Amino acid sequence: MYNILICDDERDIVSALKIYLSSEGYRTFEAYNGREALEIVKKEDIHLILMDIMMPEMDGIAAMIRLREDTNIPVILLTAKGEDADKILGLNVGADDYVTKPFKPAEVIARVRSQLRRYMQLGGSTAQKAEKYAIDGIVLDDKAKSVTVDGEAISLTPTEFEILKLLMQNPGEVFSPKDIYRKIWNDDPYGAEGTVAVHIRHLREKIEINPAEPRYLKAVWGQGYKIEKNLSASE
Repeated sequence: MYNILICDDERDIVSALKIYLSSEGYRTFEAYNGREALEIVKKEDIHLILMDIMMPEMDGIAAMIRLREDTNIPVILLTAKGEDADKILGLNVGADDYVTKPFKPAEVIARVRSQLRRYMQLGGSTAQKAEKYAIDGIVLDDKAKSVTVDGEAISLTPTEFEILKLLMQNPGEVFSPKDIYRKIWNDDPYGAEGTVAVHIRHLREKIEINPAEPRYLKAVWGQGYKIEKNLSASE
């Protein structure tokens, strides 16, 4: 049974999400601000968090920053239609996805399942055929679920790990933001460009010496992103 923390200051939303998730067999925990959410994460084995952005005492963005200091638990933001800037900021500080209010139960469940599947594959012991991918100084070990750059361990979220693995499995191949969104999120790529761009930027900040002039993760103008087959030949 997976444990899901629902954090929103609107109690009706928390109650509704609890009903949706409990009916699917998930065990739920409730918090009404970021501070309460952090306390629950310390005490319970939480597998995923649904986090509102605008809350009293500690908002979702501040809570996200604190969470990412210690854990890569997947976080799905609960956002209002007019909070586009906050969505981008949330993704920048480590959120994995977002759902816009008012949301449909089926959408919430689909996104929860997708993130849990990715998270458990990243940390579980039942991974499929394990392989190691290496391009110049960057090494991705799919069995250990680890990434090193020039021998230094890099901490990635499940979403970042899967994006990097996709590109390293297909060196030299250009993937559009929509392609990446379909493969990683398993969802219709509406609004994919912004979401993928934020994750790419965050990934670059972790694997590149100079994110403004990336050595590994290249953008192909008007097409998408790739990792070069032969870095030394392309420099």
